[in-house]
Amino acid sequence: MASHPTQTVTEADVLIAGGGHVGLSLALALRAAMPSLRVVLVDATPPEAQARDTRASAVAAAGRRMLMRLGVWDEIAASAQAINDMVVTDSRTGDVARPVFLTFGGRIEDGQPFAHMVMNATMIGALRRGAEDAGATIVAPDTVRDFTIGANRVTVKLGSGEAIAARLLVAADGVKSRLRDLAGITTVGWSYGQSGIVVTVAHERPHKGRAVEHFLPGGPFAMLPLPDNRSSLVWTERTETAERLIKGDPDIFRFELERRFGHQLGAIEPVGKPRAFPLGLTLARDFVKPRLALCGDAAHGIHPIAGQGLNLGFRDVAALAETIVEADRLGLDIGSMAVLERYQSWRRFDTVEMGATTDILNRLFSNDNPVLRLGRDIGLGLVDRLPSLKKMFIGQAAGNGSDLPRLLRGEAI
Repeated sequence: MASHPTQTVTEADVLIAGGGHVGLSLALALRAAMPSLRVVLVDATPPEAQARDTRASAVAAAGRRMLMRLGVWDEIAASAQAINDMVVTDSRTGDVARPVFLTFGGRIEDGQPFAHMVMNATMIGALRRGAEDAGATIVAPDTVRDFTIGANRVTVKLGSGEAIAARLLVAADGVKSRLRDLAGITTVGWSYGQSGIVVTVAHERPHKGRAVEHFLPGGPFAMLPLPDNRSSLVWTERTETAERLIKGDPDIFRFELERRFGHQLGAIEPVGKPRAFPLGLTLARDFVKPRLALCGDAAHGIHPIAGQGLNLGFRDVAALAETIVEADRLGLDIGSMAVLERYQSWRRFDTVEMGATTDILNRLFSNDNPVLRLGRDIGLGLVDRLPSLKKMFIGQAAGNGSDLPRLLRGEAI
C-alpha cells in the first residue's frame, strides 16, 4: 500500500508513532499475525531520508529469527555480514601491543552466527516494504502532535491536521520521545559525558567476519565487520573530545582514527562524514499508560558498549505484538491496563537488567585506573578460560534467554 502524507485515515486499532526499526517491525508483526487489525504508522522522516542512513546495526540471532518469521530476512541477508567471532582487548591508546583478554564466536544452536551486521537503510527499506505489503497504512512525513485518552479510544491529532481514533497508541519515537513526555511518564537516568562517533571505514585486507572491541580510557572502540572490506566503527570518547574530532581538521581525525584502529587490516579510509551522538542511560518509569505503550528507545536508551540497543527494541516488539494479538483473539480490549500490564511486566526486568549491565561495564572499562584495570583484565581472562561462562556470554550476545516471545524463537504468534 503506497504511503503519502495526504492519506485520510479516521480509525485504527493500533496507531504507531515512529517509523524506525521498532515501529516498522511492530506494524509488520501485527499485520502478519492478524490481518484484521487496522494498523497505521505515522513517521516524521521522509522515506528518501531513511534511505540515506549510512549507519549499521548489529542484529542478534534472536532478532534474525524474528525477521525470518516476518519474511524480510532473505532480502536483508543479501547485504548482511555475519560476525563469526569477537576479540576483546584492554589497553591504552598509545600502546604498541594490545593483549587479547577474551575471544568468543562460532555458531549457536541453529548453526548460525551469534549476530550479523546490517546497514540501517537496508533493514528499514525491507521492513517498510514488508509492512506495506502486509497492509499497514504508513503516513509519512507527518507527526503525532497530541493525543487525548478516552474510555474506549485514544484520539490522535497529527501535525497535518488529521485526527485518528485508535484502540492503542504505541510510542516508538525514540529516546527523546515526545509522546512519553505528553503522557507524563518520567524517566530515570543520566548522561555519561560521552559521545559515540559513528563512521564507516574501508580497509585493504579482509576482516574475515571478526569484530574487535578495544577498551580504551576514553571508552570502547568497536570495529564491526561489514561486507566488501569495510567496517562500522562505534568510537566512544568524552563529548568535548568527540565534538572536536568530528568538527576539526580531517587529517587529525584520520590520525586519531588510525591510532585506535591499528594497521592489522592495512590502510584505512573513512567512508562518509563521521557523526557523534551523546550517550546516556534513560529508563522510563512506566512502559504503559491506559491506551499507550512505549516501545524501543522511547522506553529505554542504553550505552552501546554491548551492542544491544536494537535487539532490546526487537524484544519489545516481539513481546508487545504477542500481547496485543493474543488479547485481541480472546476479545479483550487491547488498550486496557489489564492487557498492557502483561507487556510491561514481561519487559521491565530485562530492560533494567540490561541498562544496569551496560552502565556498570562502561564505568568499569572507560577509565585508566590501574586497580580497576588489573581486576577487569583478570576477570576477562577467567571468562575466556571457562567454557560454560563463555557459552553464557555468547548466548547473551545472541539474544537468547528464558521466556523469549515466540517471534524471537522463530515461531508464529
